[in-house]
Amino acid sequence: MRAALVQLSSSDDPAANLPVTRAAVRAAAEAGAGFVLTPEVTNCVSASRRRQKEVLRPEAEDPTLAALRHDAAELGIWLLIGSLALKTDDPDGRFANRSFLVNPNGTVSARYDKIHMFDVDISETERFRESDGYRPGTRAALAQTPFAALGLSICYDIRFPALYRALAQAGAEVLSVPSAFAPTTGAAHWQTLLRARAIETGCYVLAPAQCGTHAAAEGKPRQTHGHSLAVAPWGEVLADGGTSPGITYVELDMAEVEKARARVPSLRHDREFDPPQFDKPR
Repeated sequence: MRAALVQLSSSDDPAANLPVTRAAVRAAAEAGAGFVLTPEVTNCVSASRRRQKEVLRPEAEDPTLAALRHDAAELGIWLLIGSLALKTDDPDGRFANRSFLVNPNGTVSARYDKIHMFDVDISETERFRESDGYRPGTRAALAQTPFAALGLSICYDIRFPALYRALAQAGAEVLSVPSAFAPTTGAAHWQTLLRARAIETGCYVLAPAQCGTHAAAEGKPRQTHGHSLAVAPWGEVLADGGTSPGITYVELDMAEVEKARARVPSLRHDREFDPPQFDKPR
């Protein structure tokens, strides 16, 4: 299976982003990709909650989802919409950060709401409080396709290996990690974390990313790391999308999953243990 990782630099205007995304998805399909993946918050990158309330829509009304479902059916591809920022009916008004796997009929085969929220103080000037605007998901998601079992995740999830171990032990052979990684943490940790998850699980890891400085009609423009990455089950980096918008291609061979897991069958070696506690002097 040929997979394509679409790297975008989405603005805070979903209407302007959509034709760019659709053109990239079509170009990937025309280049032979049967599985196309877009980044986190494909429809809208914004640091302004007011702007998000103005431009975001509920899932049933979201034009990006509707258009990309149509395109997946027309092109006959599997499409992982990395995530969409969506309004919800939550009383506190928080949004959902939701990933969609769309099949070649245009039907949504799986949904996943980002579980782990990026609430960090990277520096005096770089602070994030994702949970202020987004409600966390509660359920891991696994989907069966004709070419592989896919485990879904989003961005900050990558720092929580238990999620990926659970997905792999439930049958995942490919892990999707669509992201909008911050530049500072991206430079320090992005590749290392993705390679670690691949090595630990014996899965392919596919991580389409947002990149560059994101145009903003309101609020401070966000910056993201880029470097969409494809990692093999043994941990080799197969492709790196660099720092500009574009499409990165990779060939998936599920025999490599079996080979990596046969060499180091650690997914079968879990043992129960007592929880840690400080030893008392004796």
